[in-house]
Amino acid sequence: MEWLIPVGIIVVLVVAIGIYLWATYNSLVQLNVRVDEAWSDITVQLKRRADLIPNLIETVKGYAAHEKAVFENVTRARAETLQATTPRDAGVAEGHMEQALKSLFAVAEAYPQLQASQNYLQLQQSLVDTEDKIQASRRFYNGGVRELNTKIKVFPNNLFARQLGFHEREFFEVVDGAAIAEPPRVQF
Repeated sequence: MEWLIPVGIIVVLVVAIGIYLWATYNSLVQLNVRVDEAWSDITVQLKRRADLIPNLIETVKGYAAHEKAVFENVTRARAETLQATTPRDAGVAEGHMEQALKSLFAVAEAYPQLQASQNYLQLQQSLVDTEDKIQASRRFYNGGVRELNTKIKVFPNNLFARQLGFHEREFFEVVDGAAIAEPPRVQF
């Protein structure tokens, strides 16, 4: 009968560890799925913006046909955004896109009749709305990544999370922040 107490303690410890591992695994799966969902939201918004850009370019082209370099830069940045598959690639592409869009809007500001065009105003408003959604999706994604990475790094999870197939995820950040901090230069 003396052996029942140590065996009982061991059984309780094994059950407690099992419950802890089960709960931790499930929460890691939930966080991983949340991060995947958030990344999907970002790619949807980036695609939406990429679909709006050709219309915006065509509208501005009618007024500023001589600004070929601006249009080429926006088109190149659009293609780069569509090809990005990782948060790092998307961050680089995002910096290029923001810089190109600044230049495009700077050109558009030089044409008052363009500013009064209903089509241009609708496209610009749609783009602003999409940019807001990208920022919200980005915050949601980065929040999910923060939670997942923290859960993976804390003790005792850090002892077994990687063995269970969970790895830290990248934050979605604009890689070249200096490139978008500077206002665009427009020369005629």
